[in-house]
Amino acid sequence: MSLRSVVIDCPDPPALASFYAQLLDGRLHATDPQWCEVHFDGLKFKLSFQQVGSYQPPEWPDGSPQQSHLDFTVSDLRAASLRAVALGASVLGQQVEEPGCSFIVHADPSGHPFCLCEET
Repeated sequence: MSLRSVVIDCPDPPALASFYAQLLDGRLHATDPQWCEVHFDGLKFKLSFQQVGSYQPPEWPDGSPQQSHLDFTVSDLRAASLRAVALGASVLGQQVEEPGCSFIVHADPSGHPFCLCEET
């Protein structure tokens, strides 16, 4: 058994898939406005995005809870954060320092939290 994809609910699959394709240098497959995918060279794993008309974004850290989030390892936390924001993300908190890792929590254009993490 292997992981095929992570499916993310959102109101606009083509827009959110485009955000992640650019952020992660993936290949966008957006032929269906209700279901889009981002594929990655050399990986069988993909990110998928499905349209949900009643989608309500989580309110991080308080309010409507997140059900899951993505963590991405980056080599330059500040540069990756600036790039994510330029692509449409928003910063949800200050940089956090933990043993072996620094991270910043962001929200994608649909409001899903994700973390950019730099190993220290």
